Amino acid sequence: MKIGRTYDALNVGDSESFTRTVTETDIQLFAGMTGDFNPIHTDIEYAKTSRFGQRVAHGPIALSLVAYLVGMRLPGPGTILLRQDARYLAPVFIGDTITVTLTVVEKAPKGRVVMDASYVNQRGETVIESQVEGLPPRAPVAA
Repeated sequence: MKIGRTYDALNVGDSESFTRTVTETDIQLFAGMTGDFNPIHTDIEYAKTSRFGQRVAHGPIALSLVAYLVGMRLPGPGTILLRQDARYLAPVFIGDTITVTLTVVEKAPKGRVVMDASYVNQRGETVIESQVEGLPPRAPVAA
């Protein structure tokens, strides 16, 4: 059972990581859910002619991996995500394994926490940098 950490239980420097491989199924489900069938994501032949030479995962697929960390690990269950700012630095391809590391960088006013997120692929390349702000639960929450 996971327990959400309260504002008081968090410290600057607390960190958690999560690793997941982006799959073909992720691309198809995301395209179906959002309607984004841009050929750079969905058409193999078109993507071969692109600057990347292959299909690129939708940016929000990799970016959304932080949701597991915020909602289940740091701060965890009961947390409300308030803001996420991101910079995409390199493409994520189907089959890439992305490790997201989330680190508390500030305990802000009104019970909010600010966390930096780094997204690194299996080649050690940082593909996304983001900052998230969350509102941890007032009391521990179990999930």
